Amino acid sequence: MSSSSTSSSSASSSPFGADAAAGLRVLVTAGASGIGRAIADALIAHGARVHVCDVEERFLADYRAAHGEAGATRADVASEADVERLFAEVGRHLGGLDVLVNNAGIAGPTGGVEAIAPADWRRTIDVCLTGQFLCTHHAVPLLKAAGGGAIVNLSSAAGRFGYAFRTPYSAAKWGVIGFTQSLAKELGPAGIRVNAILPGIVEGPRMTGVIRDRAAQVGVSYEAMEATYLDSISLRRMVTAEDVAGTVLFLVSPAGRNISGQSLGVCGNVERL
Repeated sequence: MSSSSTSSSSASSSPFGADAAAGLRVLVTAGASGIGRAIADALIAHGARVHVCDVEERFLADYRAAHGEAGATRADVASEADVERLFAEVGRHLGGLDVLVNNAGIAGPTGGVEAIAPADWRRTIDVCLTGQFLCTHHAVPLLKAAGGGAIVNLSSAAGRFGYAFRTPYSAAKWGVIGFTQSLAKELGPAGIRVNAILPGIVEGPRMTGVIRDRAAQVGVSYEAMEATYLDSISLRRMVTAEDVAGTVLFLVSPAGRNISGQSLGVCGNVERL
């Protein structure tokens, strides 16, 4: 399917107008697959110019094939050098920036705190939290030059609940909430609104791996652990990447112009983890 037909189909099935993101220059980190890809696709379908980065060249190749002229950079957000190179390419491709979506993150290790390797702890914090700082550090001068804009940081339901056996991930996602609320206060006078989205249990291969690893950790079947996860959600269902993308679109569109400093759960009301 061509990028134009994909965009047209996405826009026609959306509750937003086709021009909800018209003209916005957007960077989506880890935007070539999963939630990030759904966000990028939704924004493009509604008129935005989107640049993505990702660590997997195969995902980037698929993104380029779908979206033609859209910018795509291979970059690890935990690497200062990669982020500097990313923003140089964003500058050349977009000529400025109106929106940053800090989506990049990893699941991190599953295990008791005494069993988690310090290197795995550091890598999880580096990607899930420090990566958001590095991208924001480079994005804010561009957003200020544009006269304002929006930053959307991806946290998690693990950013408001303790999450046994997933301490690096949960700690990082709690950090994203503090980062978001602090930035909203700091950048509001410059017309930059900053919000966090807290997805819950999102359908897809990453969640499959998380459930599998958690089941092994506590010694139950995959099916039993999946049922436990679903029983913790008021709506008793997982959410989709498209659910998250719709919330991002709302926040960066004119409809979200007075929303800042908020932590918005897109989770079916997760009650516990």
